[in-house]
Amino acid sequence: MKTDFNFPGKYLMGPVVFRPSFNEQSEEINANQAWSLFFTAGQEDKALGFNTEAGRFFTNLLMAIAVSGVVWALVFNKIG
Repeated sequence: MKTDFNFPGKYLMGPVVFRPSFNEQSEEINANQAWSLFFTAGQEDKALGFNTEAGRFFTNLLMAIAVSGVVWALVFNKIG
């Protein structure tokens, strides 16, 4: 892990996705980081912490909402 404390002021106040250290990462972000970026509007990628269960929970919750919406539309749709 590279530690660099010499950030110019424009990188400290801007969204994390525009910082050079975030864009230089060769690894992919996990679901927890993606949800953290979503909930903080791109400001912080570690807002939910390092536990991957939170990311899985929000992903499964989104899938459950989508599936229940489709089932609701199929059951309560007036056909004719």
